Parts: sequence; C-alpha cells; structure tokens
Amino acid sequence: MVTRGLHHVGVAVLDLDDAVETYTRVFGATLEHRDLVAEQGVEAASVLVGACRIELLAPTDGDTPVGRFLERRGPGVHHLAYEVDDVGPVLVALAADGVELIDTVPRIGLFGLQVAFIHPDAVHGVLTEVVAVARAN
Repeated sequence: MVTRGLHHVGVAVLDLDDAVETYTRVFGATLEHRDLVAEQGVEAASVLVGACRIELLAPTDGDTPVGRFLERRGPGVHHLAYEVDDVGPVLVALAADGVELIDTVPRIGLFGLQVAFIHPDAVHGVLTEVVAVARAN
C-alpha cells in the first residue's frame, strides 16, 4: 500500500461540543467540518491544529463501534487514518497480502470521502483507516 501520509487521528469522545471547545481553547484548533455519519453511528467533527487534522468522534448511541469503544476503554485515541489515492484497489492489494480487513469494500466517511478500516490485529493493535483523497462518486 502506498500512502500520501497521515490524514487524521481519530479520537473517541463522550461529548462532541465539549471536545471541539477543548481542542479550540487548548490547542487553537479551528473547526474544519462537522457532520453526522449515520452509517458509522457517529457525529464527527474535523478540527485543524496547525497542519494536522484531528477527527473527534461521538457515538450516536452506545451500540455502535465508537460507543462500544468508549464503554470498554473510555475517551481517547481511536484510530489512525492514512491518505490513499483510491480505497478499492488498496483493499484488494491488502487482502491479497493477507491483511485482515474490517471493510472489504469502501464506505462513505466524513467529508463524503471513501474510507475503509483495517483490523487492529493486522497493524500491531492500532485500528487503521484508509481514506481516499478525492470525494466518492
């Protein structure tokens, strides 16, 4: 897999408004985008801290991946996301290489971008996301 670098760090939070306010006050972050990503069961806010992007994730209810993460581990780093040109071919290449995937086909994430997740067991315990840098069709 060839990446363009880190796209964002995903952080699971209990209260999205509070988290945005904290990142703004403490780090001088600016809100880039905020939206409901119903398919993933989260309300997400992307904040920019300098040249870095942090994706704050609050579950829409407890029975979602982020909701279960918060129940087990509490708030904190949830995943790392890497930029790629096209998620579909990356998933094919990763599967051919024996990498354990959560998603075998791309889905739509924040900003309307194609995303997919790689199982943490395949990446030394880190939930990893690949994100296409162009909007999905």
